[in-house]
Amino acid sequence: MTSAFERYLTLWVTLCIVGGIVLGKMAPDLAATLDGMSIFVNGAPVVSIPIAICLFLMMYPIMVKIDFSSVIKARKSRKPMILTLLINWGVKPFTMYAISFLFLGILFRGFIGTEAMDLVKMPFGLDVPVGAVHGAGTVVLKEGIKMLEIPLWRSYFAGTILLGVAPCTAMVLVWGNLAGGNDGLTLLMVAINSLIMLLLYGVLGGFLLGVGKLPIPWQALLLSVAIYVALPLVAGYLSRKWIMRVKGETWFKESFLHYLTPVTISALLLTLVLLFSFKGEVILENPLTILWISIPLFIQTILIFVLGYAGAKLLKFEYEDAAPAAMIGASNHFEVAIATAVMLFGLSSGAALATVVGVLIEVPVMLLLVGFCNRTRGWFGGVKES
Repeated sequence: MTSAFERYLTLWVTLCIVGGIVLGKMAPDLAATLDGMSIFVNGAPVVSIPIAICLFLMMYPIMVKIDFSSVIKARKSRKPMILTLLINWGVKPFTMYAISFLFLGILFRGFIGTEAMDLVKMPFGLDVPVGAVHGAGTVVLKEGIKMLEIPLWRSYFAGTILLGVAPCTAMVLVWGNLAGGNDGLTLLMVAINSLIMLLLYGVLGGFLLGVGKLPIPWQALLLSVAIYVALPLVAGYLSRKWIMRVKGETWFKESFLHYLTPVTISALLLTLVLLFSFKGEVILENPLTILWISIPLFIQTILIFVLGYAGAKLLKFEYEDAAPAAMIGASNHFEVAIATAVMLFGLSSGAALATVVGVLIEVPVMLLLVGFCNRTRGWFGGVKES
């Protein structure tokens, strides 16, 4: 049985989004101060400390519930892992490229402005004279610094590509848990996906961006995986062992976990308030721009989820494996995408804005998909009675 709190989660999410925007507008100094509390790598804000705290509170209750013997058993579930990795790395980056180009480069180009330009950082290691053409841009001098002037839609396009090659490595644990998925399998897929991301993020990103070799943000990737995944994982594993040894398994399951149940969702809602307070000014100043970027991102998310969910159905997965297998590709690791966009193109670039839009639609869309999964449990076998 779900609580009233969980049944009306969409309402609470909506209220938190509105509340965050209002907070950012009414108390911009507070929002700016909180947003500035970050760990920086090469000048890019890789880890927001307030968000990291909220994410820890979201992840810890999930991690501490995991019976790690189930992770060992999950190694035998090769089909869900193969499907997830195929969609994440063989399909998703290329569908993001195609969908974003269709909408931003063709359908919405007139709305964005055919003559609108954006100033971005020069590619690393590139030293060409002012006035020279590089790719789709021209080298210009801005306040004594060489910048690359490119069409604005291409800058947005670059940001969506960085999102497309950054599948989720942390938040999917929340989505999978809310959908009643197999937490052990989800954790294992997160670990494998994180390792592959370290190898392929720069390669695929550089190939699709077409701006030469994309520097792999090793520090950003390692730091975000350590903070968003490893820290709550270790804390959950150690505290689970200690509590069960001291208080016993019955107390752990019937008392301790009972108190933790609302923590994940409460932390999720607080995260929303913070995220939208940080970006409230951007949303209010660029409402139509946000819309143009949101549409291809929304379509991409739904498409990838449908491919994963339909693939799970065709391969006859049990529901507990099907839900996380579909969600891990649909979600994005927006922290790394934002950090990379800032490092490559600059904080004020259209590419950075596009990755921020990925944050804005992430939670509402994924919650819709969680609800869809919960309503379609009967499509699969292996469904436990709630």
